[in-house]
Amino acid sequence: MSACLLACVLRAPPGMADAATPSLALGAGVQRMPNWAGASDDRSEPVPYLYFKWPGHGSFSTMDGLQVELLHDSTLHGGIYGDYQWGRRRDDLGVLGGKIPSLPPRINLGGYLEWQLSESIDAGVDLSHDVNGAGAYLDLYAEWDLPSAGLLEHSISLRWQAMNAPAMTRFFGIRPAAATALDVPSWQPGAGSEFASLEYDLFMPTSQHTGIALALVYGRLLGQAATSPLVTRFGSATQLSESLAFVYHL
Repeated sequence: MSACLLACVLRAPPGMADAATPSLALGAGVQRMPNWAGASDDRSEPVPYLYFKWPGHGSFSTMDGLQVELLHDSTLHGGIYGDYQWGRRRDDLGVLGGKIPSLPPRINLGGYLEWQLSESIDAGVDLSHDVNGAGAYLDLYAEWDLPSAGLLEHSISLRWQAMNAPAMTRFFGIRPAAATALDVPSWQPGAGSEFASLEYDLFMPTSQHTGIALALVYGRLLGQAATSPLVTRFGSATQLSESLAFVYHL
């Protein structure tokens, strides 16, 4: 997940079936994630939880963004994709604050395709562009709903993400003035692989309409993102995120 996608780890509860009628889930939780893309330190953020799905039309989630379905049959779905991208605040940068720029959050818009390979396995791709800049982001993923363990329902997913050069420079580049202040080489990365992750999600019902949603993500920065002096000198290529939310679903 472009780097912002490290923070987007709460998904729809695996137990919410794809029925023909709309489904809605509301809740609140907490998310622990790296202070910035490539950081070794973490921060915790309260997060709202909203998930709405209308099969055959699309879905919206405060964690996963917007999908408007324009193409649909028994195995292939596709349409418009939009998502919120985390930036980095000066307070999150620690010793880097004032030496590298803080980054405001952005909105990405684009398209997606998803294939339902079986009842429990799907794979997809989305391609999006920063509406306020030149960044472009590619995301490939595969998800597998694991067999239920009693009431517990869970899934795993694999993701690989890439960025174009402007997006890579935005998150991992170092301008000459910043390089001098940090005593590191300047860094002007190009397009390429940026991140890969393995995610585990579970949903444990606590009543007919409530439950606990948990997500754990192990991620690794790749390519020029991983070799940026910001990461090698001041951060870590290993990126871990955890999220926990209490959910009410209709």
